This record gives sequence, C-alpha cells and structure tokens, in this order.
Amino acid sequence: MQTKTHEINNTKIAEIISDKIIIQNAQDGLDLLGNMYYQDFDKIIIYEENITPEFFDLKTKIAGDILQKFSNYRVRLAIVGDFSKYESNSIKDFIFESNKMKHINFVENLEQALEKLSH
Repeated sequence: MQTKTHEINNTKIAEIISDKIIIQNAQDGLDLLGNMYYQDFDKIIIYEENITPEFFDLKTKIAGDILQKFSNYRVRLAIVGDFSKYESNSIKDFIFESNKMKHINFVENLEQALEKLSH
C-alpha cells in the first residue's frame, strides 16, 4: 500500500494506492482511518477495487460499519470507481444519499474525488 499526498487549498488529502484489497471488514476500515488520521490526514481517497465486494452488499453491514467510523471521526472519504454495475436499488440509494451528505463521496475518477474533498 502506498499513500500519495495531494495538497489543495491548504488541505492534505491521502490517496491510497494498492493492487490488492485493503479493506476486508470494518476493522480494516478503522485501521486505515486511524493510520491516515495519525499522519494528519482527515480526507482520504480509496479505490473501489481496494474494498471487498461484500462492502457493496448492504446486507453484510460492512459499508455501514465502516462509513459510520469515518463519520464519527469526521474523516471525509471519497471512493473512486464505476458504481453503475451495482443493480441493487438499496446500494444505488445508499450511494445517492451518501453523496448528498458530502461526508462520504462515491465518484467516478480521481479528479472528482479531489474536487469533492478540497472544499
């Protein structure tokens, strides 16, 4: 796992880069959050392919557990990926509502992630 730092408007944003799954469960999400927060990042970008596919099955509650931790610690998160492949109305609604709140953002590319997190 590599962390790339982006600085925009005096804001440090961590981009997590890896070729494997980093978040398998809620504890992995909490570990990532703590690690990045300890390094003075309160905004994180991670890619969909670095998160277990079970995250996107809301019945597993992994997404809710992880995203609640990010909200509790006031760490903003952008997840970059192609979410159009998810057929479930519940995940579509979850993504829509998350994006409305602006604390957790599901975006299509790095540029959108940086734009969302730079404010």
